[in-house]
Order: sequence, then structure tokens, then C-alpha cells
Amino acid sequence: MSKTSNKAETTITLKEAVDWVVGDVIVIASSDLEGRHAEKRTITAINKTNAAAPVVTFKEPLLYKHFAKVETYGGDTMDMRTEVGLLTRNIVYRGDPETSNKNMFGAHIMLHSPGDESVIGRIENIELTDVGQAFQLGRYPIHFHMIGTVHQSYARNNAIHQTYNRAVTLHGVHYFKVINNVAYDTMGHTIFIEDAAETKNRIEGNLIIQTKRSWSLLNTDQSPGSFWITHPDNIIKNNHAAGSDRYGYWYDLQETAVGPSFSKDVCPISTQLGEFKDNVAHSSGRYGLRIFHNHTPLTKPCSPYHATTNPMVPAVYENFTGYSNGRNGAIAGGTGAVQFKNFKVADNLLAGIEFEMTWHAKAHGNCFIDGGLVIGTSTNDQAGVAAATPRGIITPRSEWFSVKNVKFHNWNWSTAAAIGSCSHCWHGAATDSGARQVNFSGLTFTNADKRINYQVPWRAIYYDIDGSLTNKGEKSWATPYWLHNDWSDACERDPRQYSSAARSPSAAVDTGLVCTSAVQVRRVAWSGYSPGNFRLMSMRIA
Repeated sequence: MSKTSNKAETTITLKEAVDWVVGDVIVIASSDLEGRHAEKRTITAINKTNAAAPVVTFKEPLLYKHFAKVETYGGDTMDMRTEVGLLTRNIVYRGDPETSNKNMFGAHIMLHSPGDESVIGRIENIELTDVGQAFQLGRYPIHFHMIGTVHQSYARNNAIHQTYNRAVTLHGVHYFKVINNVAYDTMGHTIFIEDAAETKNRIEGNLIIQTKRSWSLLNTDQSPGSFWITHPDNIIKNNHAAGSDRYGYWYDLQETAVGPSFSKDVCPISTQLGEFKDNVAHSSGRYGLRIFHNHTPLTKPCSPYHATTNPMVPAVYENFTGYSNGRNGAIAGGTGAVQFKNFKVADNLLAGIEFEMTWHAKAHGNCFIDGGLVIGTSTNDQAGVAAATPRGIITPRSEWFSVKNVKFHNWNWSTAAAIGSCSHCWHGAATDSGARQVNFSGLTFTNADKRINYQVPWRAIYYDIDGSLTNKGEKSWATPYWLHNDWSDACERDPRQYSSAARSPSAAVDTGLVCTSAVQVRRVAWSGYSPGNFRLMSMRIA
């Protein structure tokens, strides 16, 4: 869409020419925090006087606002225009319109012929509805099953809607193409890569709207992803995940290939990334992009890490846009040389971007966030965002992580903050003792007076390489306030940084410290100490 449509309106304005006609059925994605606010309508009129911005009319008024705007922040743009998908095709493949919905038992297409290139399947420009069979393994609307390489096969330009068990399943296939499809109202993972052995497949230009949880198959279908990706060596490009009960893109990487494809010689967690670029996720119940549990790509994926004989290989996730998600725009679990480049995030309730843990610390500098926009609130005014206390970026509970060249906008309310420390350290020392160093450079802050919120256990060490975080010059520091950190000749309290009330119950907030390069901030830890405790030892640093 090129123009916002409000509740009760009966028209939408598109942003490009279409060949749609009266009687066609469309679906308008949600644009807010609730992924199930998508709306299906039948076109009653279409005005193409302005071919580049046709106006579509329908009889039933909209129940929800659908936001459509490209916002500008300091010369950079954030595209938050609601997607619209066409569900009508001339050829319809469907289940029984009278019983399929009641029984969740629809039609399905399965292609299986063991051996590379032993079958060619080309499914194009058709409408599939009342498809997929709940509680039935392998009964998916489009299912390519245990074939091997399928260079000549594809599913493209299809509309798949009202499905009871996924939309497209890639099982034991390579080089399959899933391109420019629309999927709406899907139970369970929508685009499904099954055994963690599938590689070199191209998933591009798809629009997935309203992915719903399902109790019919895997446990993970109860927290579904519009794209469920178990092996990283696939091309995931220019897709839109527009409303999901849980996740937009879920990299649920496995230790080995599983199921019928089981092999200890396939090690997805440590395999190089194929491509993840120019994807969008919004209105997800939890995360727009989730890398879970780990991605630690190595030169030889199934061999142990070694700095010289088996070094890390960078995995670059690029140009992702994530907004209006119930938790994060993007989150990464345990990572090696994983790099988020030019991410744009806005209006997420917990964080824009979060890294939990980085591995292989000797490879200093290979895991980082580089570039992009981190926006607290946009003009897509949502009460849930204003009432929340999110962070723009939450840094990991480990060393060797960097944040550079990021632009923060609109962090100035309540206890929200542009940066939060120590991911998943809510339980204090039981999770991590904190005081891990994170490096910063090239930051800009606009309307962002709340720069840092120090989270449990309130022991972050932020090293400011160029002074863009602290405004205290090169090689300066930011850290929570503790008496032993307060060196009056080099440090001062900074109201732009604070800890929560739990850190200091007697005060509403507890401002942090910024220190010049005259001091060095370091983490000190004891291992194997004796005696068993320090209760008899007087320790004080004045």
C-alpha cells in the first residue's frame, strides 16, 4: 500500500500497477502488534486512473488500521507499508469446501521419486485453498519429498490460503525454488525446511501473512515461524513475513541432519550461511528474526573449532527490516562470526536487536552489529509501544562483541533505552556475573536522551572507541555506578545512563558513570580461590 487506510474505510491505495479485476479476493496484512489483524476482502471496484497507485474498493469496511508509510530518519528511510496479496487465480486446486474446514482435512500435492533429478515438478500461478491435512505427517499443500537435487523444479506465483498443515515443504531436496508465492492463514510453519539436510534452495519474494500456531505435528509448530529454516546453506531473500503467532524467520539450526536424512556428516550449526538478505518481518508475536540455538560457522563444519586449522567463517545477515514485533526485531542465540549488517528495526516491545552469547572469543572482532537504524517509536502510533520499556540493542553476556555505525532515534520515554546490557542475565550470577566488555564506535543519537539501561547484574563494561557513546573522547568508558568505579578525577555521573529501581531501591533511577581514557575498566574474577569465602577478609577500594 502507498497510503494508510483507517478502520471503517472501504478502500486501499496500492503502490504499483496490478492486473487485478472486480471479483478478485485480496488479503491485507496486519501492520500492528497483532499478527491476526490481517483482513480478506473481495474487490468491488478498482480505479486505475493513476496506474502506479490504483485504488481498490471493497464492500466490507476494514476492522483495523493498516499503516503505510516510508519514514525518513536523518536521511535514512524505514519502509513500513502494509503488504497486500492477491489470493485469486484462474486455476483452483482445493479440498472439499463443505467438509475440509470442519475436519481440517484438505487436498495436498506430494512429489517423490528417489534420486537426483528423477522428477520435475513445476507448480505455478494456481490457487490452493482448503489444503493440507492436520495431524497427518507429510500431507502438506505443496510437498517435495526426498528427491535430492531438483534444479528444474519450482513453486512460484501461487496463492496458498486456508491451509491446515503448512504451505510449502522442502524435504530432502536441493536447488528447489520457492518464488513469489502468497500464503495466508496457515497452520504451523509456513515455508518448512524439514530435515536440516536441505541446501542450495532459493526462497525469494514470498509474502507470508498470518502464520498460526498448530498442535497437529511438531512441538515447534506451537510456536511457528513463517519461515522455518533448519540448515543455513539456503538463499532466503526479499521475503515478507507479515504476521505470525510467534516468529517471522526462525533459524532453528540442528546439530546434525535429522529424520530420514539423518547424518552425522551434516552439521548445520557450524555450516556457512547461504544468503539472508533484504527480508522483512513485522507483527510477529515474539521475534521477527530468531537464530536459535546457535550459529557458529566453521571452515570444516563437522570438526572442532581451531583458530588456525579450522577457523570461523563470517555469516552476514544483511538489510533486514523488523518492526512491530511482540518481543524483538531480531535475536541471535549463541553465535560465532555472525554479523548483522544494516538492520532497520522499530516499534518492537522488548528490543530492536539482541545478541545472547558469542563463542570462540579468540577470534576477536568477527561478531558485530554494523550499520542500520534502531528506532524506539515511529509514527505508526501504537499504545503497546508507548507503554513498553524496550531497548534498541541488547548486548551479549560475553566478550568480543562490537556495535558500530548504528543510528538511534526516538529513545526518550519511561525506562526505555537505546542500549541494554547483559542479555538474559535476569537471574544475576546464576546466569552470568556480568562485567563483559562490548566495544562501540560510529554511533549517532537523535531524540535519544535515554542512552543506556544497565540490566541485571549491573556490571557492564562499555568501551567507547571514538567517543560517540559517552562524548568523553576516544577510548572512554561507560559503566554502571558502583563506589569502587567512581574515580572523581576521570569519571562522572551521566543522567543519560541508568539502572532500574531494583539496582537501588531507595532511588527511582541510579545514573551510570562515564570515564575518560585516563582509567581502564576491567573485569576481575577468582577461580579456585582459598579459603572458601571472603567473609573474614576486609576488601575495599576507595
